Amino acid sequence: MLKSVRVGAEGGARPAALVVGVFQGEKGPSGLDAGAKKLDTAGAIAAACKRGECTGAPGSVVECFPAGGAPAARVLVLGLGKKDGFDHHALHKAVQQAAKRLASAKEKDARFELDGALAAGKIDAERAGQSIGEAFGLLTFDTNQFKGSATPKSQWPTITLRPSKSAPAASIRRGLALAESVNNARRWGFTPPNIATPNWMAGEAQKLARGIDTLSVRVVRGAELVKEKMEGHLNVGKASENPPCLIRIEYKPKKAKAGARPVVLLGKTITYDTGGLSLKPTNFMAGMKGDMCGGANTLGAMHAIATVIKPNFPVVGLLVAAENSVSEDAYRPDDVLTFRNGVTVEVTNTDAEGRLVLADGLCWAEAKEKPACIIDMATLTGGVITALGSTFAGMWCEDDKLRGKIESAAKVTGDRVWRLPHDESYREMMKSPCADIVNSNPNRKAHPIQGAAFLSYFVSDKTPWCHLDIAGVSDAETEMGTIAKDTPTGWGVRLLAEYIGSL
Repeated sequence: MLKSVRVGAEGGARPAALVVGVFQGEKGPSGLDAGAKKLDTAGAIAAACKRGECTGAPGSVVECFPAGGAPAARVLVLGLGKKDGFDHHALHKAVQQAAKRLASAKEKDARFELDGALAAGKIDAERAGQSIGEAFGLLTFDTNQFKGSATPKSQWPTITLRPSKSAPAASIRRGLALAESVNNARRWGFTPPNIATPNWMAGEAQKLARGIDTLSVRVVRGAELVKEKMEGHLNVGKASENPPCLIRIEYKPKKAKAGARPVVLLGKTITYDTGGLSLKPTNFMAGMKGDMCGGANTLGAMHAIATVIKPNFPVVGLLVAAENSVSEDAYRPDDVLTFRNGVTVEVTNTDAEGRLVLADGLCWAEAKEKPACIIDMATLTGGVITALGSTFAGMWCEDDKLRGKIESAAKVTGDRVWRLPHDESYREMMKSPCADIVNSNPNRKAHPIQGAAFLSYFVSDKTPWCHLDIAGVSDAETEMGTIAKDTPTGWGVRLLAEYIGSL
């Protein structure tokens, strides 16, 4: 891990560490690009490329220490994978391994020289520098923030990244700024539920907006939730001593494009989920502080949009925040709820609560925001983990243009999505014998699709809409590059920022 990352001045003294790249299958020093060969005045890099462990496999690192320290005291030969598959995502994954190695070695500064590799993969230097900044920035996430006096304090190093032709200073700074937004989201998702209540999340949104003149925050709570007919919030949250709220964050550019309608980003923000009266088994309740990651990541994306992307059209973030708890006031299976748009819902399972608050968010977006499109993000179902594991988020989107933009953004950022079907037969599965629909069909067939089918009743056919179920990708079960084990990933922050930047 790193304490902080700085960006050095252009040129300057020889760096302590140098990173060059080699592709898989390229034999010996011939795999080095011309720039790296030119720097290899002592022949140490070429010698390292001849070693058996220098395979060029993605993220592999082979080190050498040139005599006299030229071109650097430490050189990392970074495996970039196969040349024909080299893209932004491959570069980002490889750079993460170099960042981890340099952090563990406590190097004070480093420079990347990847000109030839970028040319081979048709990746521009701005994107490469951004990937480098993101990788190093993600290593500054503090996993020990809740450790106490029984844990020795860690002494993490600070590293300076020296710009180069293949990693300009401005692009490194952009990557570091995006990593800050991701780390904000990770911090919120990592915070224990006795601290991270709905009201705390509202306060975090307000703190985030201070000093950013294009961001404003409104919190809807109490009697105003009743007035606005926010039935999902009111019922899911009424058993908790921590009352629910809707957190609205608006990005409004200084010079907006005439007539531009807002993009609405909607995040499920269940700050803790016991399952309610449909109580979760003990082994399934631990970790439910992460049920607010959809909202945390949406808020992180709003920070990135306001500070890095700065589009010329408005963007609205909606965090539907509640705690699903148990008390004599808890809503029950068999209750029938009437939502703002008139749809009635029979509650069959109080542990299918996220879709109830998301329904409120969709109704609000339709009625209040007049959106250009809506993208919701939620840790909605265990079923999507069964279907897709922790590799892809489930995506439901019937609008070709919106879906294409999301898929393109996913390819660049590595926040990967897999399209799952919408179909009228799934909507039929949700029909209730005593209300319009049930919140969960007890037969569990097509479980993640049920969630999307339910939500479709609360968004107009005329509104482009994308639903992202991030239950499998919101948390790192194992170490994932620069994401530590058992910490939130911030999945979707960079994806949404990239999407907004593409419009």
